Parts: sequence; structure tokens; C-alpha cells
Amino acid sequence: MSALPSEVKSKILTMQKGEITEHFIYEKLAKSVKDPHNQSVLQRIAKDELGHHDLWQQYTGEKAHPSRFKIWLYYLVSRVFGLTFGIKLMEEGEEKAQVAYAEIANFVPAASDIARDEHRHERQLIRLIDEERLRYTADMVRGLNVALVELTGTLAGLTLALPDSKLIVLVGLITGTVMVLSVASTEYLATKSGEGGRSPLKAALYGGLTNIVTFLFLLFPYLIFDNVYLSLGVMIFNAIVVVFLFSFYISVAREISFRRRFSEMVLLSLGVAALAFVIGYLARMFLHLNIE
Repeated sequence: MSALPSEVKSKILTMQKGEITEHFIYEKLAKSVKDPHNQSVLQRIAKDELGHHDLWQQYTGEKAHPSRFKIWLYYLVSRVFGLTFGIKLMEEGEEKAQVAYAEIANFVPAASDIARDEHRHERQLIRLIDEERLRYTADMVRGLNVALVELTGTLAGLTLALPDSKLIVLVGLITGTVMVLSVASTEYLATKSGEGGRSPLKAALYGGLTNIVTFLFLLFPYLIFDNVYLSLGVMIFNAIVVVFLFSFYISVAREISFRRRFSEMVLLSLGVAALAFVIGYLARMFLHLNIE
């Protein structure tokens, strides 16, 4: 085997380190999941990653050490945000890796085979993973959308119609409680009357919990600040943060456009909030409300 240029060898060593790191990540995840099917899929991917590492080692003649930081990082991300999200987030750098594989293939023909495995076989295996929370993504999206649209609009309107933090919190709590119960019951009935093998109770829980978390995150500025306009600004900022985080999660887990999802949800939420703010102003002016 002819000696490799130092630049090429350095790239292969980077690949080798990545493969052994991902091997341990998949292996650790396989041990942590209870579902036999998911465990089998993860073990197969871990085995593939180890095979790639061993192949690279034949060319470098050196032993690669895994990144302990990445192992724990992606393990924790996968446990907290879901198996599919963690794995797909880890595989996000695949496009850059494909470029590196193409360069290495000029010196190591086997790189093309590894690239095909990475691009096809492993992606196919990842899609075989059956994760409960992804089956209820639609319920989570609806719960989030309802909370964002209704509460940003309600709180924006109340800020001008009733410029008193305590009153806004009181009305917001009543509105939010009714909204949460409405979302949960709607998800329950919609799932029960539909098909697809989803649990109505779990659909209600996923939709309701997403709604509750978003509702509390939007309302808490009014519990902290006395200035209602400052609270309104923080609330809108919080709404944008929620949209950003959830859009990123959905875009990775479902492999859809982040920019489109984010822009649609932000424009809808802020558009409703702006309209409600105007309605609140008009209501206060024409109804001669003067709450101090």
C-alpha cells in the first residue's frame, strides 16, 4: 500500500475518529432503548460505523480515539429531545463529509463504498426507527400553534385594553386554562374518531402539554414586570424563541425546511398579535375604558 499524502491521511484520520465516535454513540443509545426493534436498528448502524473505522485504520495504520464529549452530548440530546432528533442532528454534517469522501476517493477507492453506506444504507436504517413522540408530532404542532396564535393575540389585545399586569394575568390564566382544556379535548376526540393506531389519550397529552408549556412561557413576563409594554415586548420575544426552537426541532426530526416553517409561524403569530393590539386600542378608545 503506497504512502498517502499527509493532507489526505489527516482527513482520513478525522473520518476515522468520527466513525469510532458514532459507533460508541449508537452503541450507547442501543443499550438505553427498551424497544427491541429500535435496539436492533441502532446495533446495526453501530456495527457499520465500526466497520468503516476498521477500514480506515488499514490505510492510516493508527488507532483513533473517540470524542467522549460528543458521545455524551449526542446521547443526552437523544434522551431529552428524542432518538430520531438526536441521530438526525448528528448526521447533519453529511454533505460536508460527502465532499471529503470524494477527495479521499482519488487516493483510497474504498472511500466511495463508505460514502454510499453513509448516504443510503444508514439513512435507510435511521428511517426504520419507530419513535412514539414523532407519531404525535401533528398534535404537538397544533397545540403549539393554538397557544402562539391565541395567546400572543389575547395578551397583545389585553395589554392596550386593560393596561394592568394583574388584570392581564387574571384574564390570561382564565383564557389559557380554557384553551388548554379545549386543545386536549379536541385532540382526544379527533384521534378517537380517526385511524392510524394512535392513542387518543396520548394525543391529548402531547397536544395539551405543548400548549401548557407555551402558554406559561408567554404569560410569565406579566408576572415579573409591572410595565405592561415591557411585558408585551418580552412576550413577543419569547414567542419568537419558541417558534425558533420548535421549527428547528421539526425541521431536523421531519427533514423539512426550517426557514419556511419558522417564517410562516412567526408571521402568523405576530400578525395576529398586531391585529389584536389594534383591536384593544380601538376597544379602549370607543368603550372609554380608563383602568389605572
